[in-house]
Amino acid sequence: MGKKSMFEPKFKRRRSGATNYKKRLALLKSGTPRLVVRKTNCYIIAQVLNYAPEGDVVIAAANSSELGKVGWGFSKKNLCAAYLTGLLIAQKAKKKNVAEAIFDIGLQSNVHGGRVFAVLKGALDGGMKIAHEDVVLPSAERISGKHIENYAKTINAAENKLQFSKCIEGKMPLGNISGSFESAKKKIIESEAEQK
Repeated sequence: MGKKSMFEPKFKRRRSGATNYKKRLALLKSGTPRLVVRKTNCYIIAQVLNYAPEGDVVIAAANSSELGKVGWGFSKKNLCAAYLTGLLIAQKAKKKNVAEAIFDIGLQSNVHGGRVFAVLKGALDGGMKIAHEDVVLPSAERISGKHIENYAKTINAAENKLQFSKCIEGKMPLGNISGSFESAKKKIIESEAEQK
């Protein structure tokens, strides 16, 4: 007499830790576009997606690698770059007539005040409506990069050269990171105003 196995394997993407289907289904049931944020080792990626049975459809996408066009020469993966990427995605979503979204961080850690939530803050400041709690958003001082400037002042020259070597090679003064941030932010907002 043969025995039938009662074990039912989970979907491949769930087994590999790539997708939480329960969480995804809850987000999709709303029918609202999702603002999906992902971090890589070098960049911050933000996309506004709509669900389709064949696969998600990208409405708008922004990558922190685009920040060089607005004069941002510092790291493309820090808190400042994440905020600016949020502003960019809000601008691109508005062009496609998307004003509201649900925030989707996937399987990333929910760290209050982190880079993922800096993108959320940028999207909110860019005019998108996204349900959130203010406690998760980073402070204005951290978004503008003042904490990096203060840290660079406290360490000695050897550590400074080691830790901020790319800034030194690119002749980007660390004392001006908040000024560069404000300049890039202004350019993004102005480019949005010009396109209206």
